[in-house]
Amino acid sequence: MRAFYFRDRVEAGEVLAEQLKHLAGAPGLIVLALPRGGVPVAVPVARALDAPLDVLVVRKIGAPGQPELAIGAIAGDGVQVLFQATIAALRVGESWLDAEIERQQKGLARRQALYRGDRPFPDLAGRTVVLVDDGVATGATMEAAARALRQRKPERIVIAVPVAPEDVNRSLLKAADEFIAVHQPRYFHAVGQFYEHFDQTTDEEVRRLLQHFDDTETDR
Repeated sequence: MRAFYFRDRVEAGEVLAEQLKHLAGAPGLIVLALPRGGVPVAVPVARALDAPLDVLVVRKIGAPGQPELAIGAIAGDGVQVLFQATIAALRVGESWLDAEIERQQKGLARRQALYRGDRPFPDLAGRTVVLVDDGVATGATMEAAARALRQRKPERIVIAVPVAPEDVNRSLLKAADEFIAVHQPRYFHAVGQFYEHFDQTTDEEVRRLLQHFDDTETDR
């Protein structure tokens, strides 16, 4: 038995797709990936479900001096998720937090322009949305994403990830209608510990994967 759950994000997406077969044929089904790491996971999911693929940009707010420790996240439509208890415990100042949120909003706008260009965001009203990332740690970015989507009136939001800690179910199910994780280990440090290969996904790779997916679907 190998030490890792997944060889890479592509294999993780293929395994995750098996857990999502019950969604095939759902009215207006669409897969939305959280870039960057969620995109290579979402490609095999969208193919398996025969669903269109798009992206939803979300930005994590990291703690001062500990950028990997999420104290919140932002998404489009002005959505913010802040972990007030963590912010208070770390004594994060209000002025620092305001400045960091503004900085991440600029990054969010830049990424949206980079990945979408002039292409409008899809109409989600009445649709079933599968929201995919390469994993969940604190749940902040995924919760922000789901809250942003809820404002667009989908019929159903399904959060789907290869791996997540076992204690995030409650918070994510408040934001979504269904939460699916292939693995939910009790001892969880970081998403990357469950992958053999977990190199950072680049902006260019995200653009290439999205373009290749669109080209392949056009040729079908």
